[in-house]
Amino acid sequence: MNIHFLRHATFIVTIDDLHLLVDPMLSPAQAMEPIANAGNQLRIPLVELPLTETELNATLQGIDAVLVTHTHRDHWDAAAQALLPKHLPVVCQPEDQAIIGQEGFSSVLPVQQKIEWRGLDIYRTGGHHGSGELGKKMGPVSGFVLRGEHAPSLYIAGDTIWCQEVEQALARFSPDVVVLYTGAATYATGGGPITMNDDDVCRVCRALPSAQIIAVHLETVNHCRLTRAALRERIAVEGLTKQVLIPDDGEILTF
Repeated sequence: MNIHFLRHATFIVTIDDLHLLVDPMLSPAQAMEPIANAGNQLRIPLVELPLTETELNATLQGIDAVLVTHTHRDHWDAAAQALLPKHLPVVCQPEDQAIIGQEGFSSVLPVQQKIEWRGLDIYRTGGHHGSGELGKKMGPVSGFVLRGEHAPSLYIAGDTIWCQEVEQALARFSPDVVVLYTGAATYATGGGPITMNDDDVCRVCRALPSAQIIAVHLETVNHCRLTRAALRERIAVEGLTKQVLIPDDGEILTF
């Protein structure tokens, strides 16, 4: 299994020769309005994709399917909708099927619990995009577990904080590799983080010590407070440096 990490939550996972593009935010830097109530007015994405336009177009030609954990614009933006061929299968949570179909995609594959696609088992897991009333306002989000015949198993937790659903997914699937959407995304008006903070990353590590953790969702959107440096410092203190990878934009990981 290869993971070509691009930026934020956008990466290409290759499993058994199938190439899935996950949570594509393909806009150029500063193309979108800031996330509101973030305490700053920095336009997003904060950084460019680590690909030229020519490289991006060539990369998209090799994609077999798209996986969208949820349709917030930092995971499924207008640029992705415009650039991706409309015939590509798009795997999603049931709540997003109609939205993606209305955007012109003709092969939308909602996952209630599990689907099988070209020999790949895809399971949907739950999560909480924040806590309390704020979490409810953020809408439904999902994680996904991918199991191929020959590759390690992969759990993409999605935009969630540590919660019972994440704990249950780790126990049920015992994935070899776990991608965590971190960044401790927070609003200036309060309500706590809506994505994983450093405490949550440590909880996941201790819940499944055998898993390789990949921490992404960092330094690209204006309400994500946790930096790579701060997370590296915390996991070093906790003795988790070998278990947690924090890839740079454009980095390729092989398992």
